[in-house]
Amino acid sequence: MSKLEIAVVTGGNRGLGLEVCRQLAGKGMKAILTARNQTKGEQTARLLQNEGLAVDCHVLDTTSEASIDHFTTVIHTQYGHVDVLVNNAGIFPDQAASDDSVFHATLDSIRQAMETNTYGPLRLCQRLVPLMHGYGRIVNVSSGMGQLDDMSGGSPAYRLSKTALNAVTRILAYELRATGIKVNSVCPGWVRTDMGSDQADRSVEEGAVGIVGLATLPDDGPTGGFFRDMQPIPW
Repeated sequence: MSKLEIAVVTGGNRGLGLEVCRQLAGKGMKAILTARNQTKGEQTARLLQNEGLAVDCHVLDTTSEASIDHFTTVIHTQYGHVDVLVNNAGIFPDQAASDDSVFHATLDSIRQAMETNTYGPLRLCQRLVPLMHGYGRIVNVSSGMGQLDDMSGGSPAYRLSKTALNAVTRILAYELRATGIKVNSVCPGWVRTDMGSDQADRSVEEGAVGIVGLATLPDDGPTGGFFRDMQPIPW
């Protein structure tokens, strides 16, 4: 392509976000690694730069509208456009009691999950889609725990936030259907990260493959879908 592709990855300083930055930069993109903590983000960016990869770090708190607005200004002035947005940053507030009943869930924990896992991605899409100039890829990192098709109990805050994120994906895909922007949700599986624990059955490399695949879809690729390992799964 005539211009360097810019890929924004939220929560990029560790785990899946780090590996997605590595793989996208390995495909020749400029990966914009975002993190709430500047020191940790810059350390991770240097690690990838030392691997010969084109990675920049910028501070971004996806729960702060002011932070998102500032980040959008930085992207616009320094890069001028965005080609890929991976909404990876997420939290699991139910993790300390993952078998908790919805009857015991606090609205504070639900609000906290929604702010990071749903509202943050929505705000970023609202701000960054105009910088895609009609062509781009948006990947919302969701979870099988957000599937209405296979919904069970436990972890209500996380489940509700990921179900809502899937709805955001469908709405965005519909409203962008006449453009070259594709929007999809992905379940990376149970991955060995700080959130997933070392008991998970997938490595970060395996978990990142589906995210990167959706971030690099061809022009005839799908939009408005929910995928695991690049295969569609029920909503």
